[in-house]
Amino acid sequence: MTAEPPYLRIAGEIRSRIASGELRPGDRVPSTRRITQDWGVAMATATKALAALNQEGLVRAVPGVGTVVAESGRDRATAHGRQLSRERIIRTAIALVDEEGLAALSMRRIATELGTSTMALYRHVPSKGELVRLMSEAVFGDGPPGPRPTGWRQLLEREARWLWKQYEQHPWLARAMAHLTRPMASPNAMHYLERVLSALTGLGLTPKQMLHIHLTVLGYAQGVAMAVELEFQARQDSGMSATEWMTSMEPRMDAIQTTAAYPVLSTLFEGEEDFELDLDTLFEFGLARVLDGVEALVAGRT
Repeated sequence: MTAEPPYLRIAGEIRSRIASGELRPGDRVPSTRRITQDWGVAMATATKALAALNQEGLVRAVPGVGTVVAESGRDRATAHGRQLSRERIIRTAIALVDEEGLAALSMRRIATELGTSTMALYRHVPSKGELVRLMSEAVFGDGPPGPRPTGWRQLLEREARWLWKQYEQHPWLARAMAHLTRPMASPNAMHYLERVLSALTGLGLTPKQMLHIHLTVLGYAQGVAMAVELEFQARQDSGMSATEWMTSMEPRMDAIQTTAAYPVLSTLFEGEEDFELDLDTLFEFGLARVLDGVEALVAGRT
């Protein structure tokens, strides 16, 4: 007899908890991360388990809350049909891709999450590409809070760190907005550009230099942020954190890393603590070096 796939077994256990009344309509069900911890499976398996329950109409995603036990199919469809709006579609899509990644996004999947038809979505959002644009616009927000600092470098640091925070909170955002030569028609992104250009005004820079500085800082932040998305995807696929993955790779690394083959690398941390990559630290280090270069350019112009 063929063994039952793990995701079906997990879905069955959650289904039983719903049927017994342990989980009632509106209660949160275990998230994908919780499932990976409690059942010891990969993120992809956890995602399949919740998707199976969703297809049965037993659970639904609630933006800002998570996946909850659904009401009856008729009540759910009626309520969602009355409340469907562009804003609700965008919130649902953001919650989905924050949890599962941009690859999980489709108009059909969003329709399923909202308990409506795909055609109903198209009355509010004409395409998946437009939905991604609207999602990016929504999470790009209104800019960093607080008083405006003085000094062009402090202004650029604030804008770059705010941008990095958006990328950390939404790992898919960097790839969605990665087209430097084909930028989106996004008012919020243009507000970001306006803030950067205003920081560089009056420094004796040419318009071309000002735009190149903006694109250099933006491209640097996006480049490091791609690692956030790659780590997010790797954790989904493997069910292991970066630290757990490195631990599993230690025997293989030790086998190939010899002093003769890699004389610098193998002795780099002798007498010091082992290096542990932290993306926030990496971002701050690189940002400082980028702005050092801009400062040299500004000094030369003035």
